[in-house]
Amino acid sequence: MASEKLVSEVHLGVSPLSWTNDVLAELGGDISLETCLKDAAEIGYEGVELGRKFPKDGQKLSSILSDYGLRLIGGWHSGFLTERSVEEEWKAAADHCRLLKDCGSQVLVYGECGLMTGASPWDEPLSKRPCLKQGELSTYADKLGEFAARLKETGIKFAYHHHLKMVVESAEDIDAFCEATEVGLLLDTGHAYAAGADYAEILRKFGSRVAHIHLKDVRRDILERARKNDWSFNSAVREGMFTVPGDGDIDFSAIGEFIRSSGYRGWVVVEAEQDPAKAAPRLYTERANLFVRKLLTG
Repeated sequence: MASEKLVSEVHLGVSPLSWTNDVLAELGGDISLETCLKDAAEIGYEGVELGRKFPKDGQKLSSILSDYGLRLIGGWHSGFLTERSVEEEWKAAADHCRLLKDCGSQVLVYGECGLMTGASPWDEPLSKRPCLKQGELSTYADKLGEFAARLKETGIKFAYHHHLKMVVESAEDIDAFCEATEVGLLLDTGHAYAAGADYAEILRKFGSRVAHIHLKDVRRDILERARKNDWSFNSAVREGMFTVPGDGDIDFSAIGEFIRSSGYRGWVVVEAEQDPAKAAPRLYTERANLFVRKLLTG
């Protein structure tokens, strides 16, 4: 277990995606929740984000996490505010919000899944992604703002996830989104890099908006093959485009400096959608823990 002391009020967590993929059932399907939590706790992580094998009952989940000395950081919500009203979205998110609240969680990670096409959009080419039409961003921003305000009343932060294959993906998308909205932003180093965006520039422009951080690395050679051949997101994941911080080609120095000096308070989450048969979860997340602790302690 790493012993370096982090910046005050900055907490280091891990996503269960290194053990079990949320979309590709065959990746980590044989790995138990107990294995994931035991590994995370023994390595020295303080908390975990939600995954598909987690119980949806708050009391049960809180009890399980307590047994391992872990906290629930937050969890992904597949939102459709590009298509739904705020009221419809609030009702759709009710059970998820209740679970987060019951577990004392602090963050709802919002991923916009509206406007996606095809029966399995994650199996569509990376180049095929939804886009907002001209004039739609303002209405979308208003709905996000209202949803985030309602969420804040429950004591949970809203963190908007820019993401490959979604309406906010590129540097230009992120700029336009942040200029049109006032909601919290989830900075994901891996998704920024894979989309051709400079995360350091995002921090320079919008660092005060960052409500949550995912530290993910990218293997550049696999990203280049994925872009050249227009693979699907799922194919890129299977081939190992993403990895844990410190194992790929991203320079993390800017995010380390930001966390140490900006006044950021909250969670820093190690995350990588990988095939656990190719990247042993315990080994990779332990290496990442050491890398991030060194990064955050200067």
